[in-house]
Amino acid sequence: MTKLPLLRIGESGQPGAAHYEIAYPELVIGSLHGPVGNAFAVLIGDQVEGHTRALALLNTGIAVKPATLMVSKATIRDRRYAEILFGSVQAGIANGVLDAVRDGTIPRDQVDDLGIIVSVWLDPNAAASAAFDHDVAFRTNRKDMHRALQKAMGGEPTIDWLIENQERIVHEFHGSAARGERKAGEIFSGLGGNDNSASGC
Repeated sequence: MTKLPLLRIGESGQPGAAHYEIAYPELVIGSLHGPVGNAFAVLIGDQVEGHTRALALLNTGIAVKPATLMVSKATIRDRRYAEILFGSVQAGIANGVLDAVRDGTIPRDQVDDLGIIVSVWLDPNAAASAAFDHDVAFRTNRKDMHRALQKAMGGEPTIDWLIENQERIVHEFHGSAARGERKAGEIFSGLGGNDNSASGC
């Protein structure tokens, strides 16, 4: 077995046609015998109303490996939102983890010794949208979870890439607000994303 990573960090975000199609998984992955394992145990035993911590499940009663703990960024306020979060989103996250094992991003011989904690995003307005597409939410979360794990395990972006591109990259929300395209309070009503992977990140 190769040496277990102590703690690595990854994230990913992709543009979407509608706000509810956006996924922004932000995660840590590392040895269950280190800080990630300690945090995992504390979080799963310290449930907070509106921000439930739950294992990523392939289906009811089938947790993926490495063990993955989902934490909601937005407050869960109603049953419909919870059903989406712990349905399509959870399924996407779980499959993204397995995709990372399948392609070798996560070594198969480490799956029992690694833990993942992922902060997941589902727009608070998603539950009220008549146009909400469960398949899109599933695919988006699956793809972004897989990409976030690739970036974490691959050390992306590198510090060289960041320094080289620092002055060419404008934060999306800052840029749109500075240009007057979005007013305060509108940022999270129509989220977009930029993975930067096409630029080498």
